[in-house]
Amino acid sequence: MKINIIPAGIYDANCYILIDEDTNEAAVIDPGGDAQILINNIKASQAKVKMILLTHGHADHTGAVSELRNEFGCSVYINEKDAELIDKNIPIYGNQDENGDKFISEGDLLKFGNCEIKCVETPGHTPGGMCFFIDNLVFTGDTLFNRSIGRTDFQGGDYNTIINSIKNKLMILPDATVVYPGHGPESSIGFEKKNNPFL
Repeated sequence: MKINIIPAGIYDANCYILIDEDTNEAAVIDPGGDAQILINNIKASQAKVKMILLTHGHADHTGAVSELRNEFGCSVYINEKDAELIDKNIPIYGNQDENGDKFISEGDLLKFGNCEIKCVETPGHTPGGMCFFIDNLVFTGDTLFNRSIGRTDFQGGDYNTIINSIKNKLMILPDATVVYPGHGPESSIGFEKKNNPFL
């Protein structure tokens, strides 16, 4: 699997374009802005986008959803709890035209090409926060960063909940698991166990 990483939008949220090299089918995680840059990258790879996945509903992770959905005609997956906050126009969440059209929850499995994505609920940064597992990789959105964790002072955030999510859903993974966060550089579960001051 090939991974294109593009920091997008005004907060440089990491957009991940995952491409199954056997079939050239792709999944896009958190297209947060700079829609034309993302579209150009995907077209240059000649990838066929099968789905857009949202780790959560904050606007800096949803900003290019509408354009990509229109361009590639694909479904957008989000946890229902964050979809509801978008529908209610809660500040800092995305616009309604950036919302998902399919809901995901704990244990759901999605496929593009020969790749399988496991959906895991990790609330705390938002009520509907999700992480996505593929083999020995985990895409953590704003739940877990390199040496940090997501903020919990926005509406829907809760500190104890995010710590519980990280300890019970992420820290149980093998140390070699690569962490691809919503902002900043990649890490690993083993590195975070030893170096993350919040843990």
